[in-house]
Amino acid sequence: MPKHRRKRKPPKRSLALPDLEQTKSAVLNTLTSKSGQRTYDHAINEFVDWYCSEPRLAFNRTVVLRYRIHLEQRHLAPTTINLRLAAVRRVAYEAADSGLLSPELAAGIRRVKGVPRIGVRLGNWLTAEQGRSLLLKSQGDSLRCKRNHAILAILIGCGLRRGEVLALTVSSIQLREEHWVIADLHGEAGHIRTVPIPLWVKEAIDRWTEASGIKDGGELDQIQFLLGHVSIQTTEQYLGCKQKLRVAVNDRIGIEP
Repeated sequence: MPKHRRKRKPPKRSLALPDLEQTKSAVLNTLTSKSGQRTYDHAINEFVDWYCSEPRLAFNRTVVLRYRIHLEQRHLAPTTINLRLAAVRRVAYEAADSGLLSPELAAGIRRVKGVPRIGVRLGNWLTAEQGRSLLLKSQGDSLRCKRNHAILAILIGCGLRRGEVLALTVSSIQLREEHWVIADLHGEAGHIRTVPIPLWVKEAIDRWTEASGIKDGGELDQIQFLLGHVSIQTTEQYLGCKQKLRVAVNDRIGIEP
C-alpha cells in the first residue's frame, strides 16, 4: 500500500519571537552595506518590540497600518517612518519566502504605503555662507590644519560621505576630460560613481599632500588603463547620456574661496 504523504504545514498567520529573529537574520543577510545592516537591524528591532508588546491575532496589513499610526504619533520624520515601514515589508517578504508567513498576508503588508514627504529638507543643511565660513576657519599653516582643511573641502565640495573620505586613496584622484575627479568611487550598496573635484578642492588636497610628502603609487595614465572604467561606460550606455566632467555641476556651488 502506498505510504501516506505527510501534509505540509500551512504558513503561519502570526509570528513568534523566534520566527521574527530568524526572519531578521534573513533580511540582514541580503544587505551588502554595513551601514544598511545597522539601520535595518535597528528598524526591525523597534518593530519587534512594538509587535510583541501586546497580543495580536496576525501579522497582517491591519497590524502594520496600526504600526504606521504609532510611528506618526511619535512625530517621527516622514523619512524615518518610511524606512521603518520598508524594514517591515522586507520582514514580511522574507517570512513568506521561507514559508513562515502566508503569501497573502505578506502581499497585503507590502501594499502598506508610506507617509507622504512634504518636500522640506530634514536635518541641518549648511548654507553656502556657512560652508564658506567653515572652510575659512579651518585654514592654517600647520600640517594638521592643512589636512583638516582638505578633508572639509572634499566633504563639502564633492559631497562625499565620511566613510568614503576615510577610504579615499591618492590614486583615486585622476584626470578625466581635462577635469580632476575621484574615479570609480565605491559607495553604499556597492554603487560605483565618478565625482568631479572642483579646482579649489584639488588645490586644498595638493597643499596637504605636498606638505606631508604623500605621493601616489604610479603614473595616472597607467592607473586609468589598469582600472578600465568599465562601470562608468556601462552606466553611460544605459542612461543614454554622458557625465559632463569638463564643466562639472559642483564647480560653482557658491562656496568657492
